Amino acid sequence: MKRLSFTEHPASVGENYFEHLRHASGFAASMITGGCACLVHAILPFLFTHTGSGVIATLNSRMITNRRHQSADRRARGAKRVTAA
Repeated sequence: MKRLSFTEHPASVGENYFEHLRHASGFAASMITGGCACLVHAILPFLFTHTGSGVIATLNSRMITNRRHQSADRRARGAKRVTAA
């Protein structure tokens, strides 16, 4: 069984533990808010007609943008290692 690590996954996405905690908590809060809006919409279909899909689109956009920045950062770090060698 793999040993529990509080830093392995955050490091794999280019964050330290506290950065990851902040970002993941923000995503969780948005998902909970969007989920509650969807639940209200299920009961009262005339309310929150676009809120759930809007939250999903926003989170997806944030995640994709973050991935692109991380990929660019990784490429830059790799280039620094090559030129420093």
